[in-house]
Amino acid sequence: MEWKVQGIRGATTVTENSLDAIAEAVTELLNEIEAHNQFNPQDVVCVFFTATRDLDAIFPAAVARNRPGWDNIPLLDLQQMHVAGSLPFCIRVLIQVNTPHPQSAMVHCYLRNARNLRPDLSISQINKSISSSIESYR
Repeated sequence: MEWKVQGIRGATTVTENSLDAIAEAVTELLNEIEAHNQFNPQDVVCVFFTATRDLDAIFPAAVARNRPGWDNIPLLDLQQMHVAGSLPFCIRVLIQVNTPHPQSAMVHCYLRNARNLRPDLSISQINKSISSSIESYR
């Protein structure tokens, strides 16, 4: 079985620019991504976080670095490009992970108000995609 680098996307929002709100949201987002994708931290190549310009209380990567096994993963924080009318208080993530699974099997998680960014990635859509990807991969 050949392993490849695949990307896992996700996003979430917070209600305020505070350390606690950002830490809670990042932890929730990464918990969901890990639960749905079943990868080991040692298989993660790197992680990119972006935050909208209204979030500066803490780096999302600082929160991630405290996760078990995440202390040696290369993490990078970036400011999300500002587009007029875009979703405020938003944190996005791109995780690059080594996996034997195809890109179509990766489960992208959009939480809280960020669900509106990718309505095509609802739970029912994800479950259909996973089932068909697993069947075609076998």
